[in-house]
Amino acid sequence: MVRPVLAVTLGDPVGIGPEITARTLAAQAGEEGHHGVAVGDAAALRRGARAAGVEAEVREVDDFATPPAGPGVIDIFDTGVLGRDVPDWGTVDARAGQAAVTAIEVATRAALAGQVSGIVTGPVNKEAIWQTGTKHLGHTEMLGELTGVTRQDTMFVVRNTGVPGHHLRIFFTTRHVALRKALDQLTEERVAHSIREAVTALKVFGTESPRLAVAAVNPHGGENGAFGDEEILHLAPACERTRAEGLDVSGPIPADSVFHQGLTGRYDGVLSHFHDQGHIPAKTYDFDGTISVTVGLPILRTSVDHGTAFDIAGSGKADHATMLSAYLAAVDYAPFAPLIRETYAP
Repeated sequence: MVRPVLAVTLGDPVGIGPEITARTLAAQAGEEGHHGVAVGDAAALRRGARAAGVEAEVREVDDFATPPAGPGVIDIFDTGVLGRDVPDWGTVDARAGQAAVTAIEVATRAALAGQVSGIVTGPVNKEAIWQTGTKHLGHTEMLGELTGVTRQDTMFVVRNTGVPGHHLRIFFTTRHVALRKALDQLTEERVAHSIREAVTALKVFGTESPRLAVAAVNPHGGENGAFGDEEILHLAPACERTRAEGLDVSGPIPADSVFHQGLTGRYDGVLSHFHDQGHIPAKTYDFDGTISVTVGLPILRTSVDHGTAFDIAGSGKADHATMLSAYLAAVDYAPFAPLIRETYAP
């Protein structure tokens, strides 16, 4: 596609998703290089635009190829789940959960069919989704089933590093498990696999010769076993094995240094080993500019990395900076959509 089209899901329609989507797409309306189309209930987007103070027409379209109307017009592919009966702001509601699920399904099918270059997903409420009867833990698992893949990984992108042209990507050996279990899951084989997957993702998303750093887990990298032996038993052997395979891998490097080194441009990516090890530095450094990319899917998917903020939904207080960053990241990565499909096809 000459002009990348991106499907932007509203997320939970009673959270801040409609507000931040309206602000993002209104700000980008009229840009020549891309076209964002919201996916969800038109009534929810219109209500979100009013709450956010966005003065733009919400235009319903039934084809993602519909040419953009220009400034002042936000397009939406109306899924019609809620009709005009949108539940109250900030409430856990099964109908809102179904609306969020349907938007994800519609956007994903459009990406698989090549009708859009990628999807940008708004925040969902897991409890509302679970009330629909799904057994999925959240977005990532749902997208895996919809696209037919069983292994997806998270790639954080810190876009505002301060180094021109440099974005830091952060990967995770484990994800949503207790810290104690995460440490138990660190084996040489698993870490080596995560290194390979991270390097592949860096290449797919535009880094020709990626430099990956592997974080340590213990203070000072374990001090030769004085503070823990994970580095000796698992991390260093995994690094040595993948270096022998020709990968540019450094580590294990103490976690209190490696993220700073990555931000300043020494490395293109950092492999962290548990949830907070990678989340804390990224969100502390740039909460609004850090976004999530799901790698392993045969489609491009970027996402905000925050929740539905039910406590402020409908108040107009929601900051759309992270949604805008996720959208612009998808614009940047849209040219890689064919390679993403080829690399991660099930």
